[in-house]
Amino acid sequence: MAFLGHRLNKGYTLVICEKPDAARRVSDALSGGGSRSSVVDGTTVFSFTRGGEEFVVCSAQGHVYGVSDPSDERTVYPVFDVEWYSSDLVDERSAGAARRISAVRKLAAGASRFVNACDFDVEGETIGFNLLKYACGGKEGEALRAKFSTLTAEDLTKAFDDLKPQAGLGLARAGRARHAIDFVWGVNLSRALSQSALGSGHRFRTVSVGRVQGPTLGFLVQRERDICKFVPVPYWKVSGAFEKDGKRIVAAYSKEKIETRAQAEKVRGECVGKEAVAGPVHGAVVQVGPPVPFNIGDLQKEAYRAFGFTPSRTLQIAERLYLGALISYPRTGSQRLPQSINYRGIIQGVGKSPQYSDHAAELLRTEPKPVQGPKSDPAHPAIHPTGERPRRPLDSSEASVFDLVVRRFLAAFGPSARREHVDVALDVGEHEFRMAGGRTIFPGWMKFYGRYSGYRDVELPPVSEGDRFAVAEVMVEEKFEQRPPRYNQGSLLEKMEREGIGTKATRADIIGTLVGRGYVSGESMEVTDLGFSVVETMAKYAPSIISTELTRKIEERLEAVEGGTEREADLLRETVRSMADQLTELGVNEEAVGREIDSAVMKTVARSFALGKCPACRAGELRVVRSKATKKRFVGCSNYPSCRASAPLPQRGTVKATAKACGHCSWPIVYVAGGGRPWRLCVNPDCPGKAK
Repeated sequence: MAFLGHRLNKGYTLVICEKPDAARRVSDALSGGGSRSSVVDGTTVFSFTRGGEEFVVCSAQGHVYGVSDPSDERTVYPVFDVEWYSSDLVDERSAGAARRISAVRKLAAGASRFVNACDFDVEGETIGFNLLKYACGGKEGEALRAKFSTLTAEDLTKAFDDLKPQAGLGLARAGRARHAIDFVWGVNLSRALSQSALGSGHRFRTVSVGRVQGPTLGFLVQRERDICKFVPVPYWKVSGAFEKDGKRIVAAYSKEKIETRAQAEKVRGECVGKEAVAGPVHGAVVQVGPPVPFNIGDLQKEAYRAFGFTPSRTLQIAERLYLGALISYPRTGSQRLPQSINYRGIIQGVGKSPQYSDHAAELLRTEPKPVQGPKSDPAHPAIHPTGERPRRPLDSSEASVFDLVVRRFLAAFGPSARREHVDVALDVGEHEFRMAGGRTIFPGWMKFYGRYSGYRDVELPPVSEGDRFAVAEVMVEEKFEQRPPRYNQGSLLEKMEREGIGTKATRADIIGTLVGRGYVSGESMEVTDLGFSVVETMAKYAPSIISTELTRKIEERLEAVEGGTEREADLLRETVRSMADQLTELGVNEEAVGREIDSAVMKTVARSFALGKCPACRAGELRVVRSKATKKRFVGCSNYPSCRASAPLPQRGTVKATAKACGHCSWPIVYVAGGGRPWRLCVNPDCPGKAK
């Protein structure tokens, strides 16, 4: 094969990576930076000689094969026969898959040895397995495996010095089974629901219910029901202001909730004008252990708390940092750092950056030993920095996530912090008021974790036992029990983890799908009419579809396939049988299902485009409109052309109504949700508030 002006002899080793950046780093590491590059059918390929052996390295650039049914008709169901196809035949967004398969096929023709160097997880194993099986002529069983958790030259060299045969192929078989099950589940239910809605008289609209989507949406719907049923019971809160030597302190009544106003007023009447006596000052020092190292779920939740990044955005950023050899492989469930990663070397590398140098120097004064979490992952350690410095400027989101990962890593090696908690009672006759405070007396790991530690100091004024204070004022405030909070993307991810549904690699995408389908809206993930209807319809006609138990059992059996204790074919057969029963029930009730889904679709669409009353004519309604000429969206009045009120809108992101009017101009306030945290916007470009 001609290759960049020279000819490769047959008998070389073909290395298949998952992504182009990984292929480049593998080539640079093994060749010492001396690899040659060329393009074969649009795919960049690297070649070099190492130890007298010729290597060729290429990349799949993601999944190049996908599961689909033999029929081209999207309205046909049930579908139980599925096959693996070139991804461009399955998804129009994968137009380059055929060219990449062609490139691998040509390269495989001259190879005598094959290495799967895709990411070592379920998806990476599946990508490598499929290419070796279909494009390389059935080499999946004889190929060698390169396992690495970072893309540093040191780790890549070690991985290729320790190539081993692929053992059992359990990860790949579990991955292929997952793709097939999710396709059968999703395509049949989506087509059944969409066709039911179409049969009720309106145009086709995709309504999907995936295997994990259903239970996850069920969590959100149940929370909405809890909110709707919640009755805000009132209670009264009492606090007192106490004075001594011209200084005032405030303390809360020892009973946090008083059931009636009369009882609260009785407390006030018995305390006002009296004297308070300070009781013993109770102090205790507690140890606060360092946080465990990050797995992907912990990183996603912490990035949401610290920066407002959605789980899917955090994962995308973490993958870019991994491909830049700055952090280890992010799709891991482990909270443990093995000694093999060279703690001291990584800390020394991190310490070359000025913002971490003092912390690194402090940790290196003794032998570093991290705290270990309870969760492990046989494929990869917890997420950690590699110690390498960025070769390119990081954008603000990358810099934020990188800083979070570095500081969490350093904090895991830090000593326990010590905090002092102080509590003192002020007695007014039979009534007791209490003050509590806390401060950090030894920061320990908190110094390394910085602003992410989340602890605040609350200092108490100087009080000694026996001090006497005048009761200057007693405040009575009416409060109400708080309703259960809606899930946000961080807390929903945590719920999915606790319930054991989805995987570390798929949970973020599932949450994104629920938002994209219009089942939920807003930062607090409020369920729409469509989301309610999907869950209620499934609960009525096919309850297993939203069953957490069924989804969890499938996850457990997929793990058994991965471990080699269950056959892929048996699991697929039982899944098909279960799906057939559910589809039969839906088919019998197709007309009723269609009416319920279609009504919800129309309500959801109407609500998402209606923004509120027009402040110009006060008769029409402002709506999101898309220009037929320019295809751009804007806000327009339903009374057009009588009323020509209009306003521009951002052309990217999802626009959602808030049902709130701007306090400055009375125009509607909307949410704009894009890649990051949703933000509020008054649609009026001339709003006086914007000038301020």
